Order: sequence, then structure tokens, then C-alpha cells
Amino acid sequence: MRRFGSAVAVFGGLLLAVAGVAPALAHEHPSGITDLVTPAVVRIEATARVDITLLDHIGELVHVERSYEVPIGSGTGTVINPDGGMVTLTRVVKNDRDVRIYAANKIFAEHHKVKIPADFERHKLKDDLLNHHLQECYPPKQPTATCIIDVTTEIKVFPNISPADTEGFRAEIVRPGDKPDSPAVLKPVGRADGSAGLPTAPLAAEVPAKEGSPVAVAGFTGRPAANLPETVDIAHLRAGGAGEGGRQFKDPENKVNEPEKLGALVDKGLLGGPVIEDKKGEVVGLLLGGGKDARMIGIREVTKALAEADVAPARGPIDAAFEQALTRFHTHYYGDAVPAFQRVLDLYPGHTVAAAHLKTSQAKRGTPEDEGTKRAAASTDAPGGTPLWPFLVGGGLLVLVVLVAAILLWRRRRSEPEPEPSLPADPLPPTLSPPLNPPPVQARSAFDEQVDSTIVVGRSFPALPKISSTSPGQPVLVARDPGSSTAPDPRPAETTVQKYCTGCGMRLGPAHSFCGYCGQPAKT
Repeated sequence: MRRFGSAVAVFGGLLLAVAGVAPALAHEHPSGITDLVTPAVVRIEATARVDITLLDHIGELVHVERSYEVPIGSGTGTVINPDGGMVTLTRVVKNDRDVRIYAANKIFAEHHKVKIPADFERHKLKDDLLNHHLQECYPPKQPTATCIIDVTTEIKVFPNISPADTEGFRAEIVRPGDKPDSPAVLKPVGRADGSAGLPTAPLAAEVPAKEGSPVAVAGFTGRPAANLPETVDIAHLRAGGAGEGGRQFKDPENKVNEPEKLGALVDKGLLGGPVIEDKKGEVVGLLLGGGKDARMIGIREVTKALAEADVAPARGPIDAAFEQALTRFHTHYYGDAVPAFQRVLDLYPGHTVAAAHLKTSQAKRGTPEDEGTKRAAASTDAPGGTPLWPFLVGGGLLVLVVLVAAILLWRRRRSEPEPEPSLPADPLPPTLSPPLNPPPVQARSAFDEQVDSTIVVGRSFPALPKISSTSPGQPVLVARDPGSSTAPDPRPAETTVQKYCTGCGMRLGPAHSFCGYCGQPAKT
């Protein structure tokens, strides 16, 4: 799954860093990566309930009824999907011993008061009559049988939860193996764990091939309880060995006899328990053996059994939330891990590993061990960090430069003189408009002192005064005071004759001797 791949990458990096310190650390306790599997480890107990009726007709006919619970096997299993699908070894839930023989021996010994061992072997008695009846009680059932026997197999599963489930839940065999050390697939019967299901364990794709690859084994030595948590121990795989024969264990430094150590754990209850790869925390096989020998059946045989039983491994919402919480916890972000573990417990209130890590996270939250707290402190006043004052000084200088530039620009604009507005030229009278095709003007030097030269001045002329007349055909210039009203002055006006250029019609002043436009001499 997607969230799972990210969590495994973080954990793998941490473990690689630890593994590279020195070869002598190979025997240290495995890292917390086993936390991905231990919530899915369960205790499995298989028993046979035998209901037997003895027909005693040696004297008067008597029906003697008894019920016995005969142990079949016990060990450890691993949940592999949220619906409760599990894998373990076949001999944990099934064996070749005939519980009917055990029940026949036991009921005869109790009723007839004879010494018969309570085992799975057929016995003979010295009394011929009693011996005949005993032999008729043993299976298989015959028309002259003296015993009627009914056998019911019951498999109880006790999950890894807190508080412990003393009753457990029932399961049935979906697919048994063809050999005692072959994988068996189970599923729960009538179990309702809510929409989130059960915690599951991730399965690896292959077994590590390297000699001395570190692994961990997990399981229960009895029914889970507050004083009996799961057992986790470390081991190392030998190179070679596959199939149902199993892979052997060996300490690379020969300091510990690992086959004998793990064989003792098998006898105590870790039979069928998961073998966990130490880098990614995935299940690479199941533990088998006993006595002074222990081996591992590989993950290929496990996945093959699951495929034949049509049970698919899968991860659920509990696992996704738990992986996120573990990522924060194992990277020492305890403050962030607290709400993450609380989310896991909301989905699965009995999650023992989440509850234990939540307690640790709450105790370390906000302490110097909390990476989140150290990062927050380093961002404000870390000795080796970048100080803040250079940024403040730089910002102040930038603001000052902008203000100075703005003031200089403002003063420069105020010191520049405003351009004088140009006066529009007065239009010529309609009768004296310049000709459409004026005569060409010869280029003259501005310093030409000839009599007929005209100096060209590039300036505007004042507006023409208003023209009035006192007699027909005689123009009169009327001078007005700018502040006076527009009413005509009753006093006689001083008249002046307006002169014009005879060449281009340009208006001439009283003192002009030449036309300023075309250079034509003015006529007096």
C-alpha cells in the first residue's frame, strides 16, 4: 500500500544506519521494526471435544456418558488480512493422534476401575471379558461396538489486545497442510470486530539469501495477559535451505546456540510464529522445530498455501494509521506521534503496541528528546543557525534608500521651471489670407547686412487688436484697457493704419522695413 511503502523506507534507513556502526552490534536486540508484526500475532489453541457413551452390558445394561476435551495442539499464528485470515503450522491445529482412542481408555479406566494409561495407544487387559469390551470400544465403529463416540474440533484464537480477551474467538481450518510442518490457513467464525477489522502483518516477497541475515521471532508462550506479553527474540539465518525442510539458524559469531535457543521457544509456544526480517519488518517465514533444533519454513510456501485457500493477504485502515504513528515515533517526533497513536486506538481500542507507544510519546513530548521541540527551538535561537539581525538591517537600509531617492526626485521636479504657454496666432482677416502658392524664399544668412534682408525670429506674435473703422475703407485700431468693460469708449479713438506685406500678405508692424515671412521690403 501506498502508506506502508513510505513507513518501511524510513524504518529501513534507520536500521541501515544502526547496522553500519560495527559488526559487533549484530547481537543487539532487534529494532522496533517488529512493531509492524507483533500487533497481528495471536495465540492459537486447538482442542477436540469428545462426547462418548459407554454401553456396559457386562451385568445390567448401563449407559455411561462422558465428555472430554483433548488437546490437539497450541502455538502462534499471524493475521494476514483485516477479515481475520491467519496462517500457522498444520500441527498446531491438527495431528495424527486419534482422540477417540484417548476417550475410550479414559472412560474404561474411570468406569471399570482398571489401570489404563490416558494416552492415544490401544491397550489390552488381563480380564478377557473386559478386554473384549475394551477392544469393541476402540474405533472404527462396528455393529457390536460398545462405545458411541462423537468428536468436535474447536480452535480458539486469543488476539494480542489489552485488556486481554480471556474467551477468545473461534476459528476453522480453511486449508490444512498435507504434512504437520506445512502451513495451515484459518479464518474466524462468528467474529465481529467492527468495520476496521483486525491488525495485520506485512508479508515479504522473498527470504533474505545472505548468510547471517538478522531476523526476529515473535509469539506467545501462553494465553495473552497483562503479565504475559508477546515474546520477541533475535536470530540469524543460514544461507541455503528451502522448501518444507526449512531454513536453519546460526549465530555468525558462535556466541549463542541459536537452534537450541529457538527450539526451546518453540516448545514453550512459539511454534508457527512469524519470522520477521530485520530491515523492513516483513514476515519471511514461520518458525518450526522443537527440542534442540529450530528451523524456518519460507514465505513462498506460506503464500502458496494462501493462494490454494483463496485467502488474499491485505492491509487495513488500522495498519495504515499505525504505520504513520510508528514513523513519527521511531524518528523521535513524540509530539506528533501522540495524536497518531490516539487515532489507532480509536480504530482498535485494544491495540497493545499503540497503547504502549502512546504512553511513551506522552512522557517524552516537549522534552529535549522530542525532535519536534528541538527543531522549533533551533528555528528561533539556535547557536549554529543564521541570525535574524542581518535581515532586519538589510530591510531597513532598503527602505532608507527608497525614501532618499523619492525625496531627491521630488526636489528635482520642483527646481525645474515650468514652460511658458505659447500664445495662439491670431487668424488673418479673410480678405488678407496668404496666397495659396507663395513665392519661393531665398535662403539668407542671419548676419546678412544687405538692405533687403529680413531677420527671421522664431516667436509668436501678439493677438491682433480689434479693427474698427470711422469711415468706409479706412481701418482704425482701437486700444482697450484689459480691465475695462466691453462697452465702447465714447472718446474719439486714436487711429493707426495697419500695413501688410504686398508679397505674402503677412501683417507688418509700424517699424517693420521687411516682411519677416518672405523678406519682401515693406512699402511706406
